[in-house]
Amino acid sequence: MKLEHDIHLAYCTNVHRGNTWEETFRSLETDVLSVREQVCPDQAYAIGLRLGAEAANKLREPEELLAFQKWLEVKNCYVFTINGFPYGEFHGTRVKEQVFRPDWTSKDRLDYTIVLFEILEHLLQPGEEGSVSTLPGSFKEFIFPDSIPEILFENLVACSQRIESLQKSKQLDLHLGLEPEPLGLFENCSESIAFFDSLLDRSPEPDLLLSNLGINYDCCHLAIEGEEAKVGLNALEDASIRLSKLHLSSALSTTPDPEKLKTLKSFIEEVYLHQVVIHQNGKVLERIKDLDQALEKVKEDGFNQGDEWRIHFHVPLHASPGNGLADTGKHVLDTLDWLASKPEKCKHLEMETYTWEVLPDALRAEKVVDQIAKEYQWTLQALTERGIQKASSS
Repeated sequence: MKLEHDIHLAYCTNVHRGNTWEETFRSLETDVLSVREQVCPDQAYAIGLRLGAEAANKLREPEELLAFQKWLEVKNCYVFTINGFPYGEFHGTRVKEQVFRPDWTSKDRLDYTIVLFEILEHLLQPGEEGSVSTLPGSFKEFIFPDSIPEILFENLVACSQRIESLQKSKQLDLHLGLEPEPLGLFENCSESIAFFDSLLDRSPEPDLLLSNLGINYDCCHLAIEGEEAKVGLNALEDASIRLSKLHLSSALSTTPDPEKLKTLKSFIEEVYLHQVVIHQNGKVLERIKDLDQALEKVKEDGFNQGDEWRIHFHVPLHASPGNGLADTGKHVLDTLDWLASKPEKCKHLEMETYTWEVLPDALRAEKVVDQIAKEYQWTLQALTERGIQKASSS
């Protein structure tokens, strides 16, 4: 939906199953419109579209694209952003670190991302702004930051050049947001800035690149890293790095006492990667690839458990995980405080709790569409308190 200051809010449809376009469209017809009826029945409704490679290649066909455009018009819906991070299957199968494949060293990743922009170009009206989010280049287990292959930079520069050519005819503002993530090739704001410095050194048109590429700031990811929202966001601004999109999302947090670590076992599951960042006095002590591995390390002699664990497990914005566990919702609110002071800095907001299917039973007792509607209510209240959304007249 459209908010104050020409800011747009949606939830990302990666929360629903769907790898083919047929499956994706079915979720739009059912789940997405069901959420819309609870949240925004009487005004244009924004969709944060997730398209895997298979779905994107189908939707790009002229007949499919035209049919989808007509559907959006009939339903009074619009698409302003596409999640292009997960390339393949994202539900019901083991994803883990494979979500980072293919990475930006691969032509497949470049081609897929360009297809997403080609689709978005058709869905936008002249003069509008559109974003695509993507992975942070690669995963540190695949590539060390001090030995990044040149092809990775070349592919991103090529993507920027293609974005530039696509946006001209309709005077669009298109941009790609690279999303820092724990153990990604870059995972916090300082590493993001260093990566962009290296990327800009290789770009023949650095000013264009800074317009066409930016950061997709996921509040869950940056909170796990211990970032202070205002500090990190100001650092990106000072480095002239565009804020392409804000993901409003919250992570698990806990102190590592035995009872709480026992409770964390219920969050171990086999689909997604749940990186753990261990903190001591506000400083990062250690990063561990997955929650089960972190809990195993507790048994080792001499292992420093720190005083806080932050875990890459997206939990509902509107509901604390309970059972003694906490969340990083304050980082979301701090991010919105920053945006309220500088609303021109980012026009795209997206809620992204995609873990409904794998949450412990107590946190998924309600239907997903009802949970998403409650996330909207929480978010819209926070936005209203900060003047980013008008107060409801009802």
